[in-house]
Amino acid sequence: MDVNKALRELHEEKRRLDATIAALEARLGNRTRTHRRRGRKSMSAEERQEVSRRMSKYWEARRAASATGGDAQESRFEAQSQTRSAAVGGSLSA
Repeated sequence: MDVNKALRELHEEKRRLDATIAALEARLGNRTRTHRRRGRKSMSAEERQEVSRRMSKYWEARRAASATGGDAQESRFEAQSQTRSAAVGGSLSA
């Protein structure tokens, strides 16, 4: 078989398939989406307000902890560790 002839036939078949695909997509009204949205999801005003409230509360706790000389994150972590150890039946050693 001639390689050039085989390539011509394959290219012609590809053109026919592309035309058929385009016609079918046109009939569907382009309901199929090929591009996905990238990046972050946008937040509504309510979601932004809730994040703002949470962060304000977080930073208040951090400022209060630093004013007393402790670290809010470390003390919370220690409390969680003690609770987990007690739940498992272990004991903390200093």
